[in-house]
Amino acid sequence: MADILLIAFLAFLGAAAAGLLGALALRLLRHRPLVVSLTVVAAVAVTAMLAGTLTVAWAMFLSPHDLTVVTTVVAMAAAVSLATAMLLGRWVAARSRDLTLAARSFGEGGRFAAPEGQATAELAALTRELAATSAKLEGSRERERALERSRRELVAWISHDLRTPLTGLRAMSEALEDGMAADSGRYLRQMRREVERMNDMVGDLFELSRIHAGSLTLAPARVSSHDLVGDALAGAHPLAREHGVRLVGDRVDAVPVEVDSKEMSRVLGNLLINAIRRTPADGTVSMAAQRSPDGLVLSVTDGCGGIPEDELTRVFDTGWRGSPARTPPAGAGLGLAIVRGIVEAHSGRADVRNVAGGCCFEVTLPAAPG
Repeated sequence: MADILLIAFLAFLGAAAAGLLGALALRLLRHRPLVVSLTVVAAVAVTAMLAGTLTVAWAMFLSPHDLTVVTTVVAMAAAVSLATAMLLGRWVAARSRDLTLAARSFGEGGRFAAPEGQATAELAALTRELAATSAKLEGSRERERALERSRRELVAWISHDLRTPLTGLRAMSEALEDGMAADSGRYLRQMRREVERMNDMVGDLFELSRIHAGSLTLAPARVSSHDLVGDALAGAHPLAREHGVRLVGDRVDAVPVEVDSKEMSRVLGNLLINAIRRTPADGTVSMAAQRSPDGLVLSVTDGCGGIPEDELTRVFDTGWRGSPARTPPAGAGLGLAIVRGIVEAHSGRADVRNVAGGCCFEVTLPAAPG
């Protein structure tokens, strides 16, 4: 037992010396290619075995013949180990280069294409993460492109909708100035309506800018769903009467919510105004408030005839109005974007779906705690 312990101690001393030298070499070569590091690791393993063997042989006074045999065996093992390490290093390095080139492609604006061929588990995991990151980046780019398209459309529509009343205001003011207006009172009333419409557009733009800038300040208070629905219907009744549209309150569940009453009145008002303007005379616009697992669902259903399926996803985009709605009474396409922004600021969501004869806009709000 004593001899075995002595042999183990001597072998450990020789191997430890080789290990320390190998660690120093790895530190000095840590910025070199992976194939170099793998070669050093293989060399350390063989050198440690050789150093331990030589130390034991020297201490045990092996014969020259036995020492030569042992050294030859170790040398052959070293050659095979080093060759294997170099092959593995070159293979891993090649896979790494392929992965680097693939990553560079999506970093320059393209899509990430995973390199072909087998890879180590670590490189395979990195490839999956890069593919997921590429998908997220592509989604962000698509949203950015959609936002840019919305901005361009918004600028074009705002320019058109402002030019029309401004042209009318200039013509009417010139007629009043030249004394050509037979009914000046009618001209002044029309001018006031146009100014109010432009003021509403500017107000919508300001509200939308606050939403996008994250500076929309809410003052939430506990409110009953009955109050929200009642106030919204009362405010929209004059417009419904003017357009010959029936405005009705459907099922209303008593669900308390914590909302900014002023901002939520704007949300429901925008939905009702849009519904009334797009519902034919003698049509019906209904509003409901129903309890749901998520809290409270406020819905406005109109008789507009429905929205094309390919446009449903764009309804709440900034500046979207849809082809049939591109007329001055439809506004600048900001109302529904404001609805979504205010609802999301309340930790809720806004949705739209087609129903028989029209569409249904839904606002889901979390129920008040307690």
